[in-house]
Amino acid sequence: MNKLALLFPGQGAQYVQMGKKLYEEFGAAKEVFEEANEALGFDLKRLCFEGDLEELTKTENAQPAILTASVAAFKVYMDQVGVLPVCAAGHSLGEYTALTCSGAIQFGDAVKLVKQRGRFMQEAAASGLGLMAAVGDLDIKLIEEECRKASSIDNIVVVSNYNSPSQTVISGHKEAVEKVGQRFVEMGGIVTYLNVSAPFHSPIMQVAADRLKEELVKYKYNNFKFPVISNFTALPYESTEKIVENLTKQLVAPVQWVSSMQHLAKIGVDTVVELGPKNILRNLMKKNISSIKGYAYDNSDDVEALLKESKKLAEDRANGPTVVTRCMAIAVCTRNRNWNNDEYKKGVIEPYKKIEQMQEQIEESSSRPTLEQMEAALKMLKSVFDTKHTPIEEQIERFNQIFDETGTRHLFNDFKMQVMD
Repeated sequence: MNKLALLFPGQGAQYVQMGKKLYEEFGAAKEVFEEANEALGFDLKRLCFEGDLEELTKTENAQPAILTASVAAFKVYMDQVGVLPVCAAGHSLGEYTALTCSGAIQFGDAVKLVKQRGRFMQEAAASGLGLMAAVGDLDIKLIEEECRKASSIDNIVVVSNYNSPSQTVISGHKEAVEKVGQRFVEMGGIVTYLNVSAPFHSPIMQVAADRLKEELVKYKYNNFKFPVISNFTALPYESTEKIVENLTKQLVAPVQWVSSMQHLAKIGVDTVVELGPKNILRNLMKKNISSIKGYAYDNSDDVEALLKESKKLAEDRANGPTVVTRCMAIAVCTRNRNWNNDEYKKGVIEPYKKIEQMQEQIEESSSRPTLEQMEAALKMLKSVFDTKHTPIEEQIERFNQIFDETGTRHLFNDFKMQVMD
């Protein structure tokens, strides 16, 4: 559990009583549901805990309900486990949850946004117009090619979700989806038609996307506490400036879940935790990257195992290297390319001695460094790098090494951006 990512489910994960156990047992979850009720102006809590499944499944209800249950799970997770992720990803609607938990969108804004998103999506497709189907046991390239052959301007069918190497979802007009679905069955594929109210992530949603963009620009977006992967690009957001554009495109473009999970593997993630109703994304992870361990917070056995893992991680880190000691070690062994003695004294020797004295005080008190002390050590190392004329690529590599070794990457997102600037 050295590198952990958080996953947030999308529409289809809803069920009656979702989030109820967390609400009854944890004050943090209760606060989330109460805030959702206030923001929306109706009793979402009652809909989740006691409502009719058909009513809960309506797109404009399911979206704020799932987001609320997922944010409640995140709050409880942070109280119980407390390990911030190196990255987060959400499936379709779940991207809004990931952005909310990262701090980029205020929760009260998020529930109102997805309520509107659901309404726009529902109204963009007349009843019975669209259809979606999951396709298994066929090559993705073959599925793409058959959809291209079967699709026309007035009768669209496209790939809407790249969920795993063994599961692809198609979306579009009912007649076109059924026609190509029958073709896939004849080819030996497994086709399952989905109980959804509209053809999500297809060009049919363009009207909804246009209306959504008008809504998205009304809100303020904040800095990320941790990186969030975009469904549209399958890469982390570069800045909040991309939120409106990516969320708008997401509505008509396919969900790039396979590529998103591959990105997690590329950056070294070894554990994922799904926060929200059911365990759909945890199971998908097994099909995408089987070497990455997965937990679902809606599963009591998973939670128990995760708590044991997090306790062991905390114990290991308590006895391991700190940001301060790693900064000092790297400062000493970094090659010098600057032979100006005055600059070297001011930029290397003096700041290093201050941190050395600080470390002696930490050792005398048998404590771990505070956030302020860690920041001081990082600034010292930055001064050493700049004075020694260390290439920026090497600087970034060394800082990443420190954050990974000490499990503190989530604490210094702003510092990392300063280094790259």
